[in-house]
Amino acid sequence: MNIKPLGDRIVIKMVETEETTKSGIVLPGSAKEKPQIAEVVAVGPGGMVDGKEVVMELSVGDKVITSKYAGTEIKLDGTEYTILKQGDVLAKLN
Repeated sequence: MNIKPLGDRIVIKMVETEETTKSGIVLPGSAKEKPQIAEVVAVGPGGMVDGKEVVMELSVGDKVITSKYAGTEIKLDGTEYTILKQGDVLAKLN
């Protein structure tokens, strides 16, 4: 199935990483807080949103940092995605 976001929305997939504590214990992704680093998998067209011109600054494949509780989580074909507005992205990682 294919997702095509509308307006100024983007679809992201959270990046799960393992973390090692100072004492050497490996924490799997499920044992930590919700990750804030994600990969953009789809970008809306932008255009006129609420009477304002919105230019999309993100593209597919970008790594971004998002607000902790932003967006709507969905599950498609066994994969979890989040749909959120471009304004909920805090930073783009290079």
